[in-house]
Amino acid sequence: MSAQDRNAGGGMSWTRGRVLAAVAVVVAVLTAFPGVLPNTVGRLGSLLETFRPWAGLAVPVLLVLALLRRSALALVALVLPSAVWGGLFGARLLPAGQGAAHDLTVLQHNVNDENPDPEGTARALAGAGADLIALEELTPEARPVYEAVLAPDHPHHVVVGSVGLWSRHPLADSGPVDIRPAEVGGDWSRGLRATVRTPYGDLAAYVAHLPSVRIRLPDGFGSAWRDESAGKLGAALAAEKLDRIVLMGDLNSTLDDRGLAPVTSRLTPADEGFGFTWPTAFPLARIDHVMTRAATPVTTWTLPATGSDHLPVAARIKL
Repeated sequence: MSAQDRNAGGGMSWTRGRVLAAVAVVVAVLTAFPGVLPNTVGRLGSLLETFRPWAGLAVPVLLVLALLRRSALALVALVLPSAVWGGLFGARLLPAGQGAAHDLTVLQHNVNDENPDPEGTARALAGAGADLIALEELTPEARPVYEAVLAPDHPHHVVVGSVGLWSRHPLADSGPVDIRPAEVGGDWSRGLRATVRTPYGDLAAYVAHLPSVRIRLPDGFGSAWRDESAGKLGAALAAEKLDRIVLMGDLNSTLDDRGLAPVTSRLTPADEGFGFTWPTAFPLARIDHVMTRAATPVTTWTLPATGSDHLPVAARIKL
């Protein structure tokens, strides 16, 4: 029986599905090496990197199409993107090691400047057992609520602009960090630094809220201000004199996004699990982060939703 006869009989074919096989190879390459997609047009490279884990959804779609097409070639080609995704992200499906030995627990949350229940949010954060609590999008109206609720267990705090830090341990040398993009005017102050006097020695705590990004036609992925702000934050981190650093913030960027390289190249992220933090209704990306230098993140997790459009992120750190 000829190959044509076998194909006509409805069996799997090695000649059909070449386009599907090619798509599978392209998905694998872009997932493994997103840097091959340039940022020159619409910052498409950063857009791909932002949603990189979701590339795995292409596999079941292509699997269904390959079965409908009865293409053995496409089915075999699907091994490549499956293996790439599993190698990159498979370990994140494992449960977090909540019992790992640690010295410090930190909590990061963009509380949302339109949060309808700041008191409920503050109580949820106060009950999380963190030593440090970093907040973004604080408003003048909501700030006294957070101060009142967090003060009993976190008596030391500093607020700069719309970002704040609450601590169980004394704070010193606190002040703003200039991460403002050159074209941004008005009352814009979204970075701070403080020395935390922990029982294990001093560490420099940074809180940052990088500019938001937008997807607009025909401009594409609008991340220019965020990238500029990330560069300024990276420079501040590089100039930090204390060895130990913990950075907490809404960076409006995933760890894979090349726009955050000035920061990620200098710090170790707490990146266990997927930990998608935004938007709360259906989290698609991890844009809220805890990162360290000369300290080891041992586990990280997201907390239940509050009145914000971001999920809180907690991490345990070994000093």
